This record gives sequence, C-alpha cells and structure tokens, in this order.
Amino acid sequence: MVALIGTVAYLGLEARKVEVQCQIASGLPRFAVVGLADKAVGESRERVQSALSAMGLALPPKRITINLSPADLPKEGSHYDLPIALALLAAMGVCDAEQMADWVAVGELALDGRIVASPGVLLAAMHAAEQDVGLICPAAQGAEARWASGVPVCAAPDLVSLLNHLKGTQALPEPARGEVAPAPPVADLKQVKGQETAKRGLEIAAAGGHNLLMNGPPGAGKSLLASCLPGILPDLTPSEALEVSMVQSVAGTLENGQISRTRPFRAPHHSASMAALTGGGLKVKPGEVSLAHLGVLFLDELPEFHGIM
Repeated sequence: MVALIGTVAYLGLEARKVEVQCQIASGLPRFAVVGLADKAVGESRERVQSALSAMGLALPPKRITINLSPADLPKEGSHYDLPIALALLAAMGVCDAEQMADWVAVGELALDGRIVASPGVLLAAMHAAEQDVGLICPAAQGAEARWASGVPVCAAPDLVSLLNHLKGTQALPEPARGEVAPAPPVADLKQVKGQETAKRGLEIAAAGGHNLLMNGPPGAGKSLLASCLPGILPDLTPSEALEVSMVQSVAGTLENGQISRTRPFRAPHHSASMAALTGGGLKVKPGEVSLAHLGVLFLDELPEFHGIM
C-alpha cells in the first residue's frame, strides 16, 4: 500500500504541487527519502522519527520509502517534515489514508512533536485554494493561511492534536484571519522647508510610478525627501497587499499573519552584498529589490553600492 498526501515546492512566488508518497514494504529496516531532496529534507527523517517517538509510536522494522514526486523538481526547506510524517502515519494505519488526499500539508516538526512555523505558508494556502483542497499548517501561521479565502485551514500546534482532529475526537479551533497591520509612522513632506522643485519631482514620481535620482551636496535634504515618499503614495489595493505579503511570506518576515496596506519602504546600506540586494544564496531568498515590490527602494549613496556603478 502507498499512502499519499500533497504539499508544495516553492519556486520564487510560485508554489508547485508535490506529492509525498510513502510505502512500507518487507525487507531490511531502513528509512529513505528520494526525489531530489536537499540536506534539510534529508534530515527530516530524524525529526519525523523523534516526533513519532514523542507520541509513543515506533517505526515498523521494515523498508520505508518516501518519494517526493515529481522527482526531477528540486525540494528545499523544512516544510516537508509534516507531510512526510502524515504520509508515514497513513501508511502505518494510524490515520485514514483516503482522508489525506483532501489536504495539502506544510510545516516543520520539532523533536517533541510540535509543529513549528516555516516560510511560505501563504503561498501554500493560495495553491490549496486553486486545487480546491484544505491546508494543514502550524498553529502559529493559521492567521496567515486564512487570508486565502475559501480554503479550509487546519492549524495544529502538534501532531497529537492534529491526529485527534482528523479522527474527530478533538476539534481544533478555526483560525481567525490576520489583522491589517496599522500604518507605521512616516516622515511628512510638510517637514521639508523649501526644495519646491524636489517636492514637485517626488509628486510626479509618486503619481506615475517613475524612478527618481536626487543629486546634491550633503545636508541638502535628499534622504529626508526620500523618506517622505511613502507618505504621498496611495495604499495598496487588496490584491496588491496580498502580492506583497506573498513575498514577505517566502522571506519569513510576515509576522502574526498581519497584512499591511502600506507600501514597503526598503533602504539597504551601501555595504549590502549583491545577493542581499537581488536575492539568492544556497536557499534562494528574496532580496531588497523583491521586498520593495510595489513600494520604494531607496539606495542612499548610490555610487557606493558594489556592482551598480
């Protein structure tokens, strides 16, 4: 018997469908994870085994194979822990294997069985909405996932309560949608005395979404003018706010499921590396350019940035 459950792989702002397949067969005891998994996914074997042990369950002394399909799609991150554990529990007969087909699961497991937060839950919720299935996620990110309208969300604090909920012996509370974050205080253009030409330039740039280059001697007020730009920009529309929040979700900076209607303002230091600005790394993360999406990217002392001038 092969037990199946859905999860996702993150490719930028896109969540690709991944099917976690678990087979328990006769043979020498082993626990293998295949399907082009990175180091973090490979280490999930130890986390899953410890989490099940904390529940009082032991792995059967058989050949356990976990396949992450499609096998040619790279799998990165710790959010595969929960779907691997659920597929394994379904194959062991602890939970209903047919019921698992109606869910997409993401989340990292602690050694004591807790389900802890992992980046990208909002993208997973959007994917679940497109596939018309429910989402199982950490309790700490239930408010974030709830922003994907129409998706049944099961936000569980640990494996035991999740299994009890799926069996019907315990009802987990439906998570409430995260609040709209209050607008942070920003500099007011009224604070700038004079500089009427520069103010007019800011207004034109804000109205048309143009780039703006300010040149002048130190102390002329360039940085103050730039910090005033978010104050004259319109609030994000609901669709734009969700788009910005998806970038923040991938970056792991979306706190308490709060979505902001204020346009982002990013002002990286000129000593920032190119990877910090444009994103990248061994595990690809959004950079300052992506985090400023639909907002303002302020590059103070532009000639000092490496690789730009």
